[in-house]
Amino acid sequence: MSDKLGLVLLNMGGPDSPAAVEPFLYNLFSDRELIRLPGGGLLQKPFAKLISHFRSRHVRLNYQDIGGSSPLRDWTEKQAAGIAVRLSGEVIPYVAMRYWHPFADETLARMKADGVTRAVVLSMYPHYTGATSGSSVNDFRRRAAQLYPELTFSVIEQWYDWPGYLDALAARIREGLAQFHELLRDEVRILFSAHALPQKFIDRGDPYLRQVTATVEGVMQRVAHPHWTIAFQSRSGPVRWMEPDTVDVIRKLGEEGHNALLMVPISFVSDHIETLHEIDIQYRDLAFEVGIQNYRRAPSLNDGADFLAAMAGLVNRHLEGL
Repeated sequence: MSDKLGLVLLNMGGPDSPAAVEPFLYNLFSDRELIRLPGGGLLQKPFAKLISHFRSRHVRLNYQDIGGSSPLRDWTEKQAAGIAVRLSGEVIPYVAMRYWHPFADETLARMKADGVTRAVVLSMYPHYTGATSGSSVNDFRRRAAQLYPELTFSVIEQWYDWPGYLDALAARIREGLAQFHELLRDEVRILFSAHALPQKFIDRGDPYLRQVTATVEGVMQRVAHPHWTIAFQSRSGPVRWMEPDTVDVIRKLGEEGHNALLMVPISFVSDHIETLHEIDIQYRDLAFEVGIQNYRRAPSLNDGADFLAAMAGLVNRHLEGL
């Protein structure tokens, strides 16, 4: 047996060029674990083809605003490499994306060629939901069974309450608060913005909301700032979504006369379209429109040394328990 250990980070992926936007959206809308389009499984792919075609132009413009492509793969690769070098022994880092390259089958082919026969698979979604973590893990398991059944691997599916993660997130919030004038700092409203899910996921028992809430409470025990709330972003389509909507909360804060707002991306550990465009551009413009003139975002975790050390500690604890 090889002494080499593979470390595989799972994430959703993102388009690496303007031409990749439409096929990326098609892959996303084709996933019935994430989105159940009307008509059942038989019509999912035709509907996905139609929706991705019509949405791609607008989404492509959003990507143009942040440089033309998603940085998610680059950040995830840096995270994988940074965690691997903090582990003992020979650890080879990989990433496997759900909706764009490198897909799980590409990653498994590399692992096989590298002679890696055992691995730890780490979901880069801190909070578990069947729509994201579950879909990525299930996809990797299916592909591994088909393409590399000799691979022995274990999975870390959730780590919403890992102390090192909470410490790193608290440090980013302190960095964000430091961007405000000291006379204004106590008045800052902190808005944690997580990706929304259709309410039916929560109603069926998905732990996502409970875990997001636990993360925020753990972080705010460390930060001890009095003014904070949780909201949910990226809602689309005619279904009932988790509430409150981030847009509605920003509008309400403006109507109440608050003038200082710190946005904290809570379900994202890397910069991508939802931080760089939705929070940094769309929500900033909305905040200014409703009278919030002091608008900032806490830095993302990305490849911060404290975050990578925390994740290496998580992997080490997992390996000790095997």
